[in-house]
Amino acid sequence: MAFEFIAEQLAQQKLAHRLRHRQCIAEQHGVKLVYQNKEYVNFSSNDYLGLNQHPDINNAFQEGIKKFGASSCSSSLVTGFSYAHQVLEETICEWLNKPRCLLFNSGFSANHGVLHALATDQTQFWLDKLSHASLIDGALSGKAKVKRFLHNDYDHLEQLLSKKTLANNLIVSEGIFSMDGDQADANALQNLAQKHDAWLYLDDAHSLGLIGENGQGSTSINNHIDIVMATFGKAVATSGAFIACNEDLHDYLINFARHYIYSTAMSPANAWATKKSIEIIQKEQWRRDKIVELSALFSSLLHQEIALIPTSSSIHALVIGDEKKTLEITQNLKEKGIWLTAIRPPTVPNGTSRLRVTICANHKSSDIKELAENINKVIH
Repeated sequence: MAFEFIAEQLAQQKLAHRLRHRQCIAEQHGVKLVYQNKEYVNFSSNDYLGLNQHPDINNAFQEGIKKFGASSCSSSLVTGFSYAHQVLEETICEWLNKPRCLLFNSGFSANHGVLHALATDQTQFWLDKLSHASLIDGALSGKAKVKRFLHNDYDHLEQLLSKKTLANNLIVSEGIFSMDGDQADANALQNLAQKHDAWLYLDDAHSLGLIGENGQGSTSINNHIDIVMATFGKAVATSGAFIACNEDLHDYLINFARHYIYSTAMSPANAWATKKSIEIIQKEQWRRDKIVELSALFSSLLHQEIALIPTSSSIHALVIGDEKKTLEITQNLKEKGIWLTAIRPPTVPNGTSRLRVTICANHKSSDIKELAENINKVIH
């Protein structure tokens, strides 16, 4: 019988407590969501700065629809590249102090598309062990050689780079890692790149908007990063992604990045709204300060025996270990009105199933106290 492996794989996932299901959210307003007629405080959102449903962004989206329509109706190299896209790219270049910018429909397509385009037989990628799936898949999609260094271990990376044999070398890491919430050392990575005649690629999906006085992400720490990718679907609270880079790479990607060439361009209304969101991010430092304040409160209230990965970001990973136990904990928390999604392998390494708590600028101190109190009760 054809494709018997489908049922077999699903059965194995269920047996290992790794079977995934979608859950249809009826409403989301602020930090509250409604599921099956019950309201929960949401601690699994990537709306870090609390900008989703911001009236100015919503108004900009509506204005964009009136000006440009809801769809670009074509790829960027046909007729899909509009004034809205151009203005957004220019805004990002000025914000991050980068020569050029290119818009993609998602972070996955941006990461995969760029690495695929660079993956020649004379290219070597050096990836952090905890790199996102899109970076791994993109690196492996072409003819390039791929080597992964131990997570945030720059001595190990230097040992590997000292043995490089190919002409084109690209170090790939994340500004803030999506599952652990810890931060890469952009200066150390750039120093190694310069020392070994390599380029540096940083996925700033979870850094943009959160790091720097104006929310520029990792470029506020080191402005010599060769390639920066970041998404709009998290702190920026719209959708899509971008690549910021030099002039030559920009032109190369327009000609050779298949994900860019053969995709309908981002909605121009979305681009128009994204520009407005970036303006708010640059001005409202209080949102970043609030996350720092609430994160410190959360850490201080947790029971000392709970395994919390050290972080300076919105992401707080509480490692439980066993998949079944992690699912039971999340279910117990839901019964108390707290929404936390269980993160299980293969998203994280075996034996590290966890609660991934995200603290956002529109949470209240009372929300954090309730969360910590219930986690302490449920886990202990």
